Amino acid sequence: MPVNLMLLLSRLLLAALFIPAGIQTLGNISGAAGYFAGLGLPLPEFAAWGVGLFELIAGLLILIGVQTRVAAVLLAAFCLVAGYLGHYGQGDNPTLAFLHTQMLMKDIAVAGGLLVLALAGAGAYSIDSWRR
Repeated sequence: MPVNLMLLLSRLLLAALFIPAGIQTLGNISGAAGYFAGLGLPLPEFAAWGVGLFELIAGLLILIGVQTRVAAVLLAAFCLVAGYLGHYGQGDNPTLAFLHTQMLMKDIAVAGGLLVLALAGAGAYSIDSWRR
């Protein structure tokens, strides 16, 4: 598969994770704030709004290929922090501990994919490319 088509596919798949997550968070601020409060985060409602907006906006930037390298690095950092805060050492029974470990590993893997995207750039099928 040609490199530019592969970069487009990568952007589509990554955006398919973050855009719906942002919409879901923004659509249930009280639920997200409750989760964040349970993690001990300060200002959980503010955090819920920030996370929802960040996931949505950064996901859209990745999707259309605008400031892709910056958005990808920021999303990679977000994944690592979210994985650590939300999943590392979580789960009060073996089933939940297993689930949280899997989610942590997923966050780490997604961060790796985002860092590769940051290195490679958005490719020819992007606004970044068209603006150059």
